[in-house]
Amino acid sequence: MPFRSIAAISLIFLVFCGPLQAEDLGVIGPTYEIAERDLVEVIKDKLRRMEKTGEMAKLNEEYKRRVVAGIERPKPVPGIKPTETARTFYIDPTFTLDRNVVDEKGNILYPAGTKINPFDYDRMSKVLLFFDGRDKKQVDFAKRFMAESRTPVKPILVAGEPLKLMREWKREVFYDQGGALSRRFSITQSPAVVSQEGKRLRIDEIRL
Repeated sequence: MPFRSIAAISLIFLVFCGPLQAEDLGVIGPTYEIAERDLVEVIKDKLRRMEKTGEMAKLNEEYKRRVVAGIERPKPVPGIKPTETARTFYIDPTFTLDRNVVDEKGNILYPAGTKINPFDYDRMSKVLLFFDGRDKKQVDFAKRFMAESRTPVKPILVAGEPLKLMREWKREVFYDQGGALSRRFSITQSPAVVSQEGKRLRIDEIRL
């Protein structure tokens, strides 16, 4: 047990149990100085040994390889499969304020409980297109869709290699990292298109 831990336990015992009678029991067996090695020095020694053996260089290369692989080929969004049954559904983006919205002077602009639909104030500037970059049919569909759409399209991968497509298409390609957008729009099949229809979001999961 480290020396500091022993000292702490002894102090607690004295505080709660009061003074005790001391008795010299003599020395039983050999005695050693209790010492606690500095943790920082232990780590430094370990790193120095790793540098000498080349282990550090190997770890650096492995780390760089994993980082590059994670960027080039992110983990696929779980739970999304190629569309088997086409479906169209809608999402009402209206939300209720859980607190007052005030201006810089503290005047209430919108009281808590107010229902707000973002489409009362603005429109979607782009259509969102979700697709699987590992599926050639979906990639070809995405290219056609972007070329034919009258509204700007934001391509979003749910699987595949975004940087590879960016180099091929010479344009931005986004990735639904962790599936945050897919969950928000309840998307379970791809390709899927998210657009605005009136004051609602329209989601089309398209069967190719």
